[in-house]
Amino acid sequence: MDNLALLSFGSQGWGDELLKGLCITLLLAFLALPIGLIIGTGVAGLSVSSSRFGRAFATFYTTLLRGLPELLTLFIIYHGLGLLLNQLIKWLNPDIKYVEFSPFAAGIIALALVFSSYAAEVIRGAWQAMDKGQKEAGIALSMNRWLIFWFIERPQIVRLALPGLGNLWINLLKDTALVSVIALDDLMRAANIAVGATKKPFLFYLSVCLVYWLICILCERVLFKMETRLNRGISAGK
Repeated sequence: MDNLALLSFGSQGWGDELLKGLCITLLLAFLALPIGLIIGTGVAGLSVSSSRFGRAFATFYTTLLRGLPELLTLFIIYHGLGLLLNQLIKWLNPDIKYVEFSPFAAGIIALALVFSSYAAEVIRGAWQAMDKGQKEAGIALSMNRWLIFWFIERPQIVRLALPGLGNLWINLLKDTALVSVIALDDLMRAANIAVGATKKPFLFYLSVCLVYWLICILCERVLFKMETRLNRGISAGK
């Protein structure tokens, strides 16, 4: 019973701190997702473009970020951008002292960049897997490039890319635990602080495991319903 009391809310337990950490974890993931999707879609577009420079940049971008450990990317963003920010501020106004780069902003940027590098490959694969005959039919109907993309290509890209993007979203949720190393009070850091204060590692780490597990199960159910909706009529047509 004493162990369960440690998970309660109020001054006697650590429930408040864990809940606050969970909110930061979810906020990180939900802010990094759209940024990563936008960047990943742009990089995927460059990878299938007719521009040699665009294709080369897309290859360099995805190869670089996928080749770096996520933790190293986080450190580079946190310390590197922080250094550049202070150099810029010092150049603009030498009287301003050191300004600490926000760990929350660093976490969002790092997670979004890593997500975008993998998402770009998933979207590129979906783009290339589309039936080209439908695009040719759109051209035959005198549809312009934008209309062909929006009404013909986009729905198919979303349907084909969703399973892969869903897996990346689950990985993104779990990767948020990395931000605890730059002193951001996410769920993992809250658990670490609680363990240090109570010397109950099994209780808090198991609790955090269950929270991540339940969130992932919920997301998988939502993704399954989305895939089912997007694939309605596909199997029947086959």
